[in-house]
Order: sequence, then structure tokens, then C-alpha cells
Amino acid sequence: MSVLIIVFLTAVIALFTGVFQQGKLARYIGIAGLLVALYVSYLPEAQFFAQYNHMFEFGPNTALFTKISIVVTLLIFFMGGFAFSNHRSHQSELYALMLFSLCGSIVLFGYQNLVTLFIGIEILSIPLYVMAGANKTDLRSNEASLKYFLIGAFATGFLLFGITLIYGTSGTFDLYQVHAYAKEFPGDLMLILGMILMIAALAFKVALAPFHMWSPDVYQGSPSLITTFMMSVVKISGFYAFFRLLTIAFIGVYDEWFNIMGVLVIITLFLANTMGLAQSNAKRMLAYSSVSHAGYLGLIFFGINNLSTYNLAFYLFAYSLATIGVMMTLIWVEKLKRETSFNAFKGLAKSEPLLAVVGAISMLSMAGIPLTAGFMAKFALFAQAMHGAAFLVLIAILGSAISIAYYLRLIIAMFFFKESSFKTSESVTLTYNILAVFIILAIVALGVFPDLFAMQFAS
Repeated sequence: MSVLIIVFLTAVIALFTGVFQQGKLARYIGIAGLLVALYVSYLPEAQFFAQYNHMFEFGPNTALFTKISIVVTLLIFFMGGFAFSNHRSHQSELYALMLFSLCGSIVLFGYQNLVTLFIGIEILSIPLYVMAGANKTDLRSNEASLKYFLIGAFATGFLLFGITLIYGTSGTFDLYQVHAYAKEFPGDLMLILGMILMIAALAFKVALAPFHMWSPDVYQGSPSLITTFMMSVVKISGFYAFFRLLTIAFIGVYDEWFNIMGVLVIITLFLANTMGLAQSNAKRMLAYSSVSHAGYLGLIFFGINNLSTYNLAFYLFAYSLATIGVMMTLIWVEKLKRETSFNAFKGLAKSEPLLAVVGAISMLSMAGIPLTAGFMAKFALFAQAMHGAAFLVLIAILGSAISIAYYLRLIIAMFFFKESSFKTSESVTLTYNILAVFIILAIVALGVFPDLFAMQFAS
């Protein structure tokens, strides 16, 4: 709760910098506030907040995912100086909205109650609807905002209807009391219907097919830094909220949702990877890549064991690092070329080799190539799922093999053209170069020494 309060106050202060025409300060205020919040997340929670434990509890798992999200948000803020250079008039609002959305993520990491789940999702989502439309003169951005809002509202309706049915039959919103009821009455039809509606709603939020239809258009139309935030922090919070719901409240009716989740994973892996091959725009390809990773993450629900939470956290962090790495490259190309087609990346390695390297290593990590963090994360997830659904693991391996093809298209464009198409005197900023080196080292280090993750975050 202390971390939540710090992030909220930081967001309020960042928002008010715009009132005094000091929007650039919002980024530095955000970074400072996030560093303080990260430090506090390692401290024991104040006893004063124990009275709220029936709604929100800052336990070890909540602390783990909170630390990850803060670190990822910090990296995104470091990118913001360059990425938001075209949004000088409302930088403070964009940084503040990201922080408000992060508050929703923190609520989702520790919710103990279905009402808190709903509140957390809304706090997370509403700022995103606004940020998606930040490019006011871009029709794609306007479409992204409207589409995200309408489909998000539709998913919220599913969520509320499901919560209503569960409360109507169990008489409680508390996760553990719902768990006790489900264990005692596993065949309750109203409970099952409520659970299915909630699964559908959260499948919308994490972009599991066929509930993913909003994500390619929203990811492509949103400002690229906001897309990075959606693909990383929002996915972290959405998946852990999903995981808590099914493994706490509905673990007693595991047999009822086992097949549902299996079908969603299969559809997601085939559809997303196939559509990724068909794309000619790098940003849209990465959007379908993000959907495919939702499919891989869906394997966390099979073969659940004591390491499942850790495996989920490691995968989400490894994926978020890779997302930031490749989106750094895309943001640079987008600013210079005003487009994100594969052709726009031709010869990037000749003019900006470091950006090309961080983009390539990030995509190799996404594909699960050995000696990268993505490989170790996938290995842990697949090894767990082998004990619960070996068939799904085979499909996931096939999906990973397909994904290599569309990642290689972008790598080839960057490295295998003799002439560079980047005729510009503008060079990459020092902050960008430092961040690129950090991402490369982190991805490789976690791929070779995965225990470093536990040393830094699981303490």
C-alpha cells in the first residue's frame, strides 16, 4: 500500500507540472518517484495497512510483480525524452497517465476481493484509453483510442456480469471464500457461468485469441512509447491478475476451465504466429508477436506447482526487456522515416549499429533462442506445462519456430543491406545508448545466469 501511495502522489505531482508549463519536469519527477517506490517495495509493509488486507494485501508475490513493473516503467520513462519529443505540449499528462495506470497494476498485484479486481482493472485501463489517442492529428491514433475504449467497455460488462453471478451464488466477493464455495459446490451452474464470463473478460485484457481483435489496431495506432507500456506493464498486470483469479478463486473447479484455457492457447498460438508472417509493417508484426506471447504465457495455467508464480514473473520480465529493446529501435526509425514498414529498417546497422544489435537480440530473445533470457523463460514455462498439457507445449514449440521467420525478416532488413537508407546527421542520444547497452547485457545475463533474477527481485 505504501508503494501505491507513492506512485499515486508522483502521478499527481507530474500532472501539475503541466499547469506551470514545465512538462519536461514530469519525466524527471516520475523517475525520482519510481526510484523511491522501488526502494520502499523492498521494505516490510507498515502495520497500519493490515486493516485493508481483506481487500488488498502487499505480500511477497505482490512485491515481486510490483518491483518488476516499476523497473519496466522506469526503463520506459528513460526512453521518453526522445520518444515524446513530438508531444511537448502535453508530456506531463502522458507521464502522469502512465503512473496512474501503474497504480491500477499495483492494485491488481495484491487484490484479495473481486471488487478490488474490478477497481484495479478500471484504474489500469481508463488512462490507456486516453493515451492511445495522444496523437490527436493521426486518424490511426484516434481509431485506436475509440476501439480500445469500446471493446474495453464491452469486456468490463462481461467482468461485472461474471462477478454478479459469482456473488449471487456464493454470497461473497472474497477470493478465498469463493474458493471455499467452489470447492464445496464444484457443479454450481451459476458459479461456472460467472467464471466463464470473467475468463472472457480477462482474455480481452491480455489479448488471448479470439478476444485479441482490438490489440493489433490499438498497438499500431497508439504512440510507440505508449504501445511499449501496453505490451509490457499492462501485460504483466493483466496476466498476474488472471493467474490469481484462476489459481485462488477457481482452483477448486480446475477441470471446468482447463479445456477452456487450452482452446484459447491453441487458437492464440496458431492465429497470432500465422498473422505475424503476413505483416509488412514492423509495428503491426510486433503487435501480433505480443498476442503470441499471451499464448505462451497461457501455459502457466497447466501443471501448476510451487514455482509457477516465479516462472510467470521471470517470463514477463524477460519479455518486457525484449519489448523495450525492439521498441527502442522502432521508435528511432519511426521518428526518422515517419513509417514503420520493414523497408524503413533497411541498413540500420550501418548507421546505428548499437540500435540494430539491441533490436536483434531482443527479437532473438522473443523467439526463444538459447543464451537469451527469453529462452530460459520459455524453457521454465514449457517444462512446467509438460506435466499438465504436453500437447500444448508441442504447439507452443511449433509457434516459436514460426515466429523465428518474421523476426528474421526484420533482422535481415537491418543487417543485410550494403547501403544505409538513413541519410541524417542526427545521432542517438547518450541516454538511448546507455539504455540499449543495459537491455543487451540484461537479456544475455539472464539467459546465461537466470538466478540473477531471483537475486534482484525475489528477496
